[in-house]
Amino acid sequence: MPEDPTLSAEEELALARLALAEGDLAHAAGHVAAALVQSPTLPEVHETLARLDAASGGDLELFPLGHHAYVGAVVARAHLLAAAGRPAEGLDLLAAASGYAPGTDWAAVPWVTAPELPERLDPERTARILMQICAAVPDPVPRRLRDPLRPYLTLARNAVTVHPGHPLLLGAASALARRLGAAALAVTWAARGVRAQPTKLGEVWLGYAYRSAGRTREALAALGRAVALDPDDLAVYADIAGTLADNGRLDEALDWIDRALAKDPTFDCAVHTAYRLRFQRDGDVAHLVALADFVREHPDDSHEHGDLAECCRSRPWLGQVTPAGGPVLDALRQALGADGTVRVAVRLDALEPPSAMRTAAAAAPGLDVEVAAVSDPDPREPRRATTCQLWRYEGTIAAPTLPTPSAEAGERVRQLAHPAWPHPPAAYDAAVGLATVELADLLGLLVHPPEAPATALGRVLTGQDPSLWVRCVQVWACLGLLHHHTDEPWADSTRRRVLLELVWGVEDWITEAALFALVTAAWVDPAVRPDVARVVAERLADVVAVARERPVPIAVSLAYLSLATPDLDPATRDLARTLITAPPGGNPPGPLRRLWRHLLAPFRHP
Repeated sequence: MPEDPTLSAEEELALARLALAEGDLAHAAGHVAAALVQSPTLPEVHETLARLDAASGGDLELFPLGHHAYVGAVVARAHLLAAAGRPAEGLDLLAAASGYAPGTDWAAVPWVTAPELPERLDPERTARILMQICAAVPDPVPRRLRDPLRPYLTLARNAVTVHPGHPLLLGAASALARRLGAAALAVTWAARGVRAQPTKLGEVWLGYAYRSAGRTREALAALGRAVALDPDDLAVYADIAGTLADNGRLDEALDWIDRALAKDPTFDCAVHTAYRLRFQRDGDVAHLVALADFVREHPDDSHEHGDLAECCRSRPWLGQVTPAGGPVLDALRQALGADGTVRVAVRLDALEPPSAMRTAAAAAPGLDVEVAAVSDPDPREPRRATTCQLWRYEGTIAAPTLPTPSAEAGERVRQLAHPAWPHPPAAYDAAVGLATVELADLLGLLVHPPEAPATALGRVLTGQDPSLWVRCVQVWACLGLLHHHTDEPWADSTRRRVLLELVWGVEDWITEAALFALVTAAWVDPAVRPDVARVVAERLADVVAVARERPVPIAVSLAYLSLATPDLDPATRDLARTLITAPPGGNPPGPLRRLWRHLLAPFRHP
């Protein structure tokens, strides 16, 4: 059974009362603070806090503030400040607690929502407190987090009632209402604030409120008035551009961004918005690579931006592993969905990648798989000579050549592996957790993936698509290779050599994972981009050559990887797009055949 937070709070209170009876006020304070964290609105907690306050003579230092202050102590001190006639200071601390844990009912106490409280507060101070809340919570606040923040909205209502013509208070109240889903109220308050005193900030608040209410024309008009009042606030230009783009007016949006960049080419909001909108317009990954370069070169931007992650989200290889397909995996999924009384069999016209065959055999031992023939070029052979042979074959049955990796390596990758990431540089940064894993273990993980973790994600992958977990492990193991001996210059490095051998090894999911690692290296290090772009072009050209003779199961995935590659030549990009849109199987259409011949010429190998 889940623990009852009220019971836990009562236990803390019992200890607090014992400490009070013994005169040990410091220990009593610690237990009261812990009880507040467990149940911040329990009346008995506040009664015990009042007793402690009386016993100490109002000693606030029983709940000290410091660099690493305990949130329970912060909230206790807030309540004591309010009781001592200093509610503004108390609200500052409650706002800090709400920013730290917005899903907790820190403010759901009578003194915060009392109608008379705003009469004891300077309206500008109330506005600053509301703005502090706004700055600390998402915009908009998710529905599940709204109820704990509603006491602040009640405070805003009461304050506006007491100070109906205060422009800053009305604007801040509007900002909070908008975040909590009260768009109509946000419009009303912001409009009253602008009528009371037209200011740039007031017009921005009004524009945001209109935008949340779905009134785009009025939103753009208000933001336009804000620009007229302060032509040098380039953040508003970016807001206008974003609003226009959200409503399908991309050319106008880019005009506004260009106006902002003409004033300051390094202004972070405009730069982020510009690259996002240009990618939205033409889908060229060069815009996202340039944005990643800007982020790396300007680590001290004024605030966090999500443009790069937004553009990469759910896109193959930019933000997630591509799911594998093919008849053996279709049969595996059918077998996993069967009730156990139906025997699933599949006859393959061609040999599937070894990782696919091994995954199916491990996840559904009763699956009957028959391979009709092995076509040429033989998919059991590396595409180029390699010293890093991961698989050996007996007929059509593949087995790993490497020993099982250490348990520690398996646990490390289990903690990191995930099918999605914000963008390639973020995946690279996250993989630093594998930097100390031995090379032999990283390679072993590619052919001996550990079991999925006992998490919700792990259970879904195990029960519905084990192939995706295997692909996750392979991707993160290859990302781990990027952190192997980073002191070695790229051209002659172990990490480059090993990844290249994996790229040119037996046609497999590992090919995709290794190529993604190289593409990621190009995202984070401009110096390696020409080398990686050449490798990607050569590998895709080889796919084209093989696909003229037999199916290549990883062809479309490698095409998506190509489109994610920085500085790739235009002809290879065109080929990748055509591979993605071409119907599977059969001979390529005439224009594609000509493009293949053109691309293959520089990359032919004996």
